[in-house]
Amino acid sequence: MTSPPASQPASFPAAGPTAPVAADRILLGLNTFGDVGENADGSPQPHAQVLRQLLEQAELADAVGLHAFGVGEHHRKDFAVSAPEVFLAAAAARTHQIRLGSAVTVLSSDDPIRVFQRFSTVDALSNGRAEVMLGRGSFVESFPLFGLDLADYEVLFEEKLELFDKVRSQKPVHWEGRTRPALHGLSVYPPLEHHLLPTWIGVGGTTESVLRCAQYGYPIIFAIIGGQPRAFGPLADLYREAMSQYGHPLQQVATHSPGHVAATDEQAREEFFPHWLKLRNKLGAERGWGPAGRAEFDTLCAPEGALYVGSPDTVARKIARLKADLGVDRFDLKYSSGPLPHPAMMRSIELMGTAVAPRVSELLGNSRAGELKE
Repeated sequence: MTSPPASQPASFPAAGPTAPVAADRILLGLNTFGDVGENADGSPQPHAQVLRQLLEQAELADAVGLHAFGVGEHHRKDFAVSAPEVFLAAAAARTHQIRLGSAVTVLSSDDPIRVFQRFSTVDALSNGRAEVMLGRGSFVESFPLFGLDLADYEVLFEEKLELFDKVRSQKPVHWEGRTRPALHGLSVYPPLEHHLLPTWIGVGGTTESVLRCAQYGYPIIFAIIGGQPRAFGPLADLYREAMSQYGHPLQQVATHSPGHVAATDEQAREEFFPHWLKLRNKLGAERGWGPAGRAEFDTLCAPEGALYVGSPDTVARKIARLKADLGVDRFDLKYSSGPLPHPAMMRSIELMGTAVAPRVSELLGNSRAGELKE
């Protein structure tokens, strides 16, 4: 049996799938946790129905020309996606151009070798369109579910990320650590055909997470769900500086935020608000945030806020401003929120591709003429 080809970065394209994009361009993607919607009588939809609807959403995102579609891993009753790679393999067979990834894969409670194998399989089935976003996850249900101790939260992620990075190199793996038996020269199959697996690290707002990402030379995505996106500017700058200090080529900087697109600002807000509020207050009760209301929602929907809710022009202007403020290469909209109905999500996806994307391109192309000013 032959070993997989050793990593030879010089043989791969210099501008890979996560290379920074031009200053007047931004890539637009979508992600979702497979939020469980409601039937007409208010009862929760079956998880199986949500997953089938999710495939329709991925197909539409591909048809309207969006860059990426990601699904987040969770292990609770209000989100339907617990096995992202299985869903992505199905989506690979029903899409043609869109990149397919996780948002995020909870590496701390998984096996890094199996994570790589599953995504390398998706990459083969999709003809090179797979990517993985690794993170510790903001939910911890997977720890007791898989028999892990939350006291090991930090060391599990650090060691598993180290092992994943060695597996990703597509060379025989030599690794020792505390959390699993050592590996001595074993190879992992299947390898990717033409490139290394595009691997992101999802971070919140800590310098430690930013520096860890830069240490490995991976592209970074910031989860911005509150406050003002421009407040992440220092962290984005820190990432770029650290990448240079580690001697890594620059990779993409991305952000992810919730939002919803409709024909008008009023329609988008009225459609999104009750479902955002229900999910926000449910999670808030679990985490001790305190209740939210319309005032908080409206503040987050304002031009400087973290919710991208509004007409195509409003959402496009916020995305263009994000490019100006943080220099990001990619923006992913979390288009689902609690029991937001499937037809509303489909319309939002359609508008992201057919109206928001061209408007963003127009704004960025005309930014020197003052189009981004209020």
